Amino acid sequence: MEYKAIDNRYTILANDSCCLSCGGAIEYSKASKGEVCLDLGSGRGTDVLRLAEQVGSEGFVYGIDIAEGMLKKANSTAKKLGVKNVSFQKAELEELPLEDKSIDLVISNCTINHANDKQKVWFEIARVLKNGGRFSVSDIYSLKPVPEKYRLDPEAVAECWAGSVTREEYMEHLQKAGFTNIEVIDESKPYAKGRIEVASFTVCGKLSKNCS
Repeated sequence: MEYKAIDNRYTILANDSCCLSCGGAIEYSKASKGEVCLDLGSGRGTDVLRLAEQVGSEGFVYGIDIAEGMLKKANSTAKKLGVKNVSFQKAELEELPLEDKSIDLVISNCTINHANDKQKVWFEIARVLKNGGRFSVSDIYSLKPVPEKYRLDPEAVAECWAGSVTREEYMEHLQKAGFTNIEVIDESKPYAKGRIEVASFTVCGKLSKNCS
């Protein structure tokens, strides 16, 4: 499945005031001065700019997105505000343009559910994180496996529901990627979205040490 539908939808929404998140991953990230951070699905760049302020001039923040309109909006805002310690790049989550063990913190908000190969995304997150690096990710999961007719529909996936996997499968992806210190920080009650029922949650973890 190509990402054209996702690019189109979120490019259109780049200048909209609607909220595109499903949780508060950044609220639990606790970025520190000097850290190098990464936001997967950085959208308009709001969280990247917040992290840039938290890590200071000695730190740096990367934003990865697939939508041209979102990247344009994010770069425009960063330039307008004079923020220098950020870089917004277009890339698929399964192929991050970053070096091994180069990132202290990865955040993401309602984005990984869009990925074709979610397991590969988590392998990539593990690859770019430093030893002891951490992630804080908000996303949705489906209460039951999504029927194939929706799962393979690019428009339904772009609408942020048909690409979701079950909670069990989501946790298996984390474990297979090597994350053993996993903690669900926040979790919603199930709710209807599209043609299925989903729930939102925020998960954090580290390659070593406890999530805190």
